Amino acid sequence: MTTLQNKIDFAVIFRVKNANPNGDPLNGNRPRTDYGGLGEITDVCQKRKMRDRLQEDGKSIFVQSDEKKTDGMPSLRARAESKEFGLGPDAFAFKKNDKNANVKKDETARKACDKWFDVRAFGQVFAFGKQEIPDADGVSIPIRGPVTIQSAFSIEPVSVTPTQITKSVSGEGDGSKRGSDTMGMKHRVDQGIYVTYGSINPQLAERTGFTDEDAAAIKAVLPRLFENDASSARPEGSMEVLKVIWWEHGSKSGSCSSAKVHARLREQGIGPNGEIDEPSLAICGIVPQVIEGF
Repeated sequence: MTTLQNKIDFAVIFRVKNANPNGDPLNGNRPRTDYGGLGEITDVCQKRKMRDRLQEDGKSIFVQSDEKKTDGMPSLRARAESKEFGLGPDAFAFKKNDKNANVKKDETARKACDKWFDVRAFGQVFAFGKQEIPDADGVSIPIRGPVTIQSAFSIEPVSVTPTQITKSVSGEGDGSKRGSDTMGMKHRVDQGIYVTYGSINPQLAERTGFTDEDAAAIKAVLPRLFENDASSARPEGSMEVLKVIWWEHGSKSGSCSSAKVHARLREQGIGPNGEIDEPSLAICGIVPQVIEGF
């Protein structure tokens, strides 16, 4: 199976309404905003959702969330070294002063890319301590993936509303009086249109074995990025993908830079309800495919 033949750029436009799309744990779990008041959703958060949707589609995922893991492995190392679900412990058994260490690392990286979709798409660093074998050495195997995605930002500053909440039952104690844990705060973004940009690089795809079929799988999950992702912070229907814009170049090197392609959408603008002028998004001879949200 051949690797990705053409460079790809993409953008995802989505709506947030009365939800906390990505809380900041260092700021009381308030929705993330930049210094200008624009709402922000990190690339890590978005890739988590992409992994979950890909896993639901039957793809083999290495970085599984605890609530969605299917193999019962307690850690990434356990999954990597599992004989049943991973590559086995020998793939990560390295000794000090091993002259063939680099060759073995390359072989382990290749096997990892073959086995796990997210490793060959997003990359991964396998950094583990020493195994319990004589003259053991730690291991660090970095893999650069071809799929990159930027943090998403709202097109206008967002309003963050705090709400004080109470629980009817104390989490601890004998029930004679209310504990301090019965009081709390929730925060939500009232309304916002967000956009994120991404790219898929054919040169890096050659190194990980990422194929055109893999790119099609990424394309298939983007319109339903927030399906099966509901929580108290993000109730069902509060996060909605409006449009996915998919620019496929005519060669591996691309017709122009990703920066120029992404800038075309910024220049043409996005309406207050996610509207775009589709014909104006063509650039460098590339006519993008515009896909409606799920």
